[in-house]
Amino acid sequence: MASSCCYKKKISFSSSYIIPIFVSVLLIIIIVSSSVSPVDCTTNSSENRRVNQSFRPDKELQRLKKIRAHLAKINKPALKTIQSSDGDLIDCVPINQQPAFDHPELQGQTPLDPPERPKDYETKNSTSRDDENEIIQLWSSNGESCPVGTIPIRRTKEEDILRATSIMTYGRKTKPIRRDTSSSGHEHAVGYVTGKQYFGAKASLNVWSPKVTNMYEFSLSQIWVISGTFGNDLNTIEAGWQVSPQLYGDSRPRFFTYWTTDAYQTTGCYNLLCTGFVQTHARIAVGAAIAPISTYNGRQFDISILVWKDPKIGHWWLQYGSALVGYWPSFLFSHLRNHASMVQFGGEIVDSRTSGFHTSTQMGSGHFATEGFGKASYFRNLQVVDWDNNLIPPPDFRALADHSNCYDIRGGNNRGWGIYFYYGGPGRNIKCP
Repeated sequence: MASSCCYKKKISFSSSYIIPIFVSVLLIIIIVSSSVSPVDCTTNSSENRRVNQSFRPDKELQRLKKIRAHLAKINKPALKTIQSSDGDLIDCVPINQQPAFDHPELQGQTPLDPPERPKDYETKNSTSRDDENEIIQLWSSNGESCPVGTIPIRRTKEEDILRATSIMTYGRKTKPIRRDTSSSGHEHAVGYVTGKQYFGAKASLNVWSPKVTNMYEFSLSQIWVISGTFGNDLNTIEAGWQVSPQLYGDSRPRFFTYWTTDAYQTTGCYNLLCTGFVQTHARIAVGAAIAPISTYNGRQFDISILVWKDPKIGHWWLQYGSALVGYWPSFLFSHLRNHASMVQFGGEIVDSRTSGFHTSTQMGSGHFATEGFGKASYFRNLQVVDWDNNLIPPPDFRALADHSNCYDIRGGNNRGWGIYFYYGGPGRNIKCP
């Protein structure tokens, strides 16, 4: 036996060797015992799990694997990719391979033909600047375009999803949105109509680049088309411009869309980040940066947004300037399958309260409504779509600011701009601590 061979030869040591050897062995035992957990390897104890939590490469690898699988799902194969000056990658994807057609009710289909647009209520002698301003997005500012039969889609990158709290929350609003939401951190300055049946809305709004103080906040200006209650059955369609560092990784204002059918819980998303919105236009990238933008006491640039329900088929269509961007199929919704019961226009910010004070995230231009044209943000030529597909001035129009010392709103009506309002503000100030 191997153990008996150790005693075949007798070896003697002097006392001068024994002590140093004993000390050396003791030191080895101490070092080994301090670096190895005295846990039985055959057991899966809680202590062993705590030790391993300090470094879990397997967990991180699993997360990256899930992120890449999600990217493969939403980033469709492109015939051409365009590098934008702002760092975006715009993929030119065959129109019938866009994310919307992953939906079971759309698989194998192609986008519908454009519907009849609403009858325009605006008078011919309007003195306002034309709604048909040329739309410029940074990715196409150098003349780049997608091939015929494709649509431009902003590519989602790994770092985009890593900025979100999880894959499930990426591309989604995580809190209920309503006009009086001081407890949820969402604050608004909006004009609205309610109490009747609405089939769409239209307005022109100027574009700014408001300061957003941290990644957990955003600032947007948009139109809401709403039906249902402010509970779990809320249906909304939303479109406008927003600054969202978490979603896009920068502070540029971007054209965006959103929808939900259950109050932002599990359905819906921004832009084309889930099945839902069907894009039909070949030169507009939803989620891409807008240029140029308005400057304080300088030139103003606005965009026109129109959302309306096709009276024949029932889908909700989106027009951006003169471009018919696409539609939300009516089967996505419960209440909005029929009509909207409320329309809102205006601004929204999120106050994360990370500093213990009110946020300094700006709404609109970052200046109060009282400063007026060239300094404050505005919505002009507000209209809604009635049961007969007519664009009409919003009846019984009201305005409301959740916290008027932080962000306010002031409306009016004239021949050039029809029903309009200025809105916005700086957030934290002496009256908004």
